[in-house]
Amino acid sequence: MRPMKQARRPPGGAAQGGAAILTAMLTVVLVATLASATLWQQWRAVEVETAERARTQSAWILTGALDWARLILREDGRKGGADHLAEPWAVPLAQARLSTFLAADRSDAQAADAAQEAFLSGQITDLQSRLNVFNLVQGGKIDEPSQAAFARLFKLLNLPEDELALMIDKLRLAQGTPTGGAPTAAAPTTAAPEDTAGAPLWPREIDQLAWVGLSPRSIAVLRPFITILPVRTPVNLNTAPAEVIYACIDGFDLANAHHLVSERDVTHLATLSDASKMSGNAAAKFDATQHSVSSRFFEVRGSLRLEQTTVQEISVVQRDGLEVKTLWRQRAVAPAGAALQ
Repeated sequence: MRPMKQARRPPGGAAQGGAAILTAMLTVVLVATLASATLWQQWRAVEVETAERARTQSAWILTGALDWARLILREDGRKGGADHLAEPWAVPLAQARLSTFLAADRSDAQAADAAQEAFLSGQITDLQSRLNVFNLVQGGKIDEPSQAAFARLFKLLNLPEDELALMIDKLRLAQGTPTGGAPTAAAPTTAAPEDTAGAPLWPREIDQLAWVGLSPRSIAVLRPFITILPVRTPVNLNTAPAEVIYACIDGFDLANAHHLVSERDVTHLATLSDASKMSGNAAAKFDATQHSVSSRFFEVRGSLRLEQTTVQEISVVQRDGLEVKTLWRQRAVAPAGAALQ
């Protein structure tokens, strides 16, 4: 019997089989890559749409909160009289679920569920409870009472006096330049710190005081006690902290300031003459150009927390009679729990 011949493979068959397997694997990898890219693009589109919707919703809610604050201030202005810390506008709104502000429509369960994760908080602050940087320079000249008030505040807070002198000099330059001058009722500028002539621009928010010579530490320490408003303003003795009262009243020491604060917290000051009576210091000098018991400028802070994101807004409003207008607004998105300076 003849032996069986072994079947012979065609030349190159092994190479062709390996190439086919490699092609199939590459095809699988390519399909998987395209599928993952498509899924990522869809996920990204969903995230962008969600973020945009949350931003739009937050903007509307915070705008409504600002309108609410303006209404409170307008109703307070309707009553007239002094502005003090026992009035409704001065009570902060603690963080509360947004659903508590909505109409009680139990049939709309979806809207109620959506509002469960939204929390709103806010506060109105009297900006005339602080020293106004605008007061330092009037018509290109230094206002001596305001300079003395800032000097006492700098000394009390242990801040360098040379920074105050530098700030005043640069403010005079800023007010004397065409692009500087008094700040207007507009949003804070992000322009360069100097104009084409080399003079500093007029700062319109506290952080921009670095343009006129203040260090970051000094700005941080001064932040609760100073403001920048578009016109000259007196200090409201009903709302100012003891440090500001001490700084702005000639003849006062810090103990007198604390005494006045404790007295006004029991019975607010209706007139400047009440301040003179309650101060317990006959040598104290009260001036209607530097001191008052009412205010026109307020800061409105609103914060809306949506899941892990917090949208915060700061607005400055001016009240003249029953008209309450917004001068500027600043909004920022931050992680939940972060604070907007």
